[in-house]
Amino acid sequence: MENGQSVQVSAVSRRRPVFPFTAIVGQEEMKLALLLNVIDPKIGGVMIMGDRGTGKSTTIRALADLLPEIEVVADDPFNSHPSDPEMMGDEVRQRIDQGMEIAIALKNVQMVDLPLGATEDRVCGTIDIEKALSEGVKAFEPGLLAKANRGILYVDEVNLLDDHLVDVLLDSAASGWNTVEREGISIRHPARFVLVGSGNPEEGELRPQLLDRFGMHAEIRTVKEPALRVQIVEQRTEFDQNPQEFLDQSQSEQNTLRQKLVDAQTRLRQIAIDHDLRVKISQVCSDLDVDGLRGDIVTNRAAKAIAALEGRTEVTVDDIRRVVTLCLRHRLRKDPLESIDSGYKVEKAFNQVFGEETA
Repeated sequence: MENGQSVQVSAVSRRRPVFPFTAIVGQEEMKLALLLNVIDPKIGGVMIMGDRGTGKSTTIRALADLLPEIEVVADDPFNSHPSDPEMMGDEVRQRIDQGMEIAIALKNVQMVDLPLGATEDRVCGTIDIEKALSEGVKAFEPGLLAKANRGILYVDEVNLLDDHLVDVLLDSAASGWNTVEREGISIRHPARFVLVGSGNPEEGELRPQLLDRFGMHAEIRTVKEPALRVQIVEQRTEFDQNPQEFLDQSQSEQNTLRQKLVDAQTRLRQIAIDHDLRVKISQVCSDLDVDGLRGDIVTNRAAKAIAALEGRTEVTVDDIRRVVTLCLRHRLRKDPLESIDSGYKVEKAFNQVFGEETA
């Protein structure tokens, strides 16, 4: 910016080695959904349902580690963006408005784990009422939502989390802001993050109203093919025995994918989707009796994100085919007696509407 900011580059801290994203075998649906949400966080997050021990946590940590460092305002608890007002805390914005100098630091993208037993205060933050009344300042203790701003918030076993807390998370993810109110004092801060929930369907489903608010829904299964299972075990053993050597081998692929993501984020605004394709997406949603317009919006966004990822500026029918099931399968009304997979229903509706193109 114009007001003579000083730039301060933070030293990269020694972190525990993280299994590289590009080395993860299989689970293509989950990986694609995560990458598209990084390119366009407004897709609204990913719900990953599947068996235990299928690498959900490993993949999400690997994604956070893959992402390039971001510029933040130094020592700011909300990871405020140094130039985008939509991603700044109020205090930082006031300092900039007054022409004060802002120190900038480079920081790794945060991946915040939300523990199952977390309270609302731990998630949203708390206001110290005593301090506010005695000293006349808004004393705020930031929570996990503040830490997750401009990063990834991961909730394992989200189907076991209290519905009220899930509501709070989804509201913040949708609005990009977290507001804490207590005794007439109100504080808000930016809370833009990619929300990733995971769970095992055997332990219970999310309520349909909450499920619908996740942008995408990926289903993952344990790999059945023996050769692939052996490959996964061998890779993991190699990584555990010599993490640095394994990371060095994957470095070139990691750098390539990281650059693809950066380019895709830049290109996203230029992506066009033909009016006829938009009409057909809405026709699929209508034929499937999807409530509301969230399904239409997310499918359009995801199709644009996949085109951006692949270096194109026009959405194709194949782009829509690859994302439509991820975007709609969890929005269908469920008949408890029906054994047909919801993914199959979405594909069938897609083929009927886009029939000529799929022939």
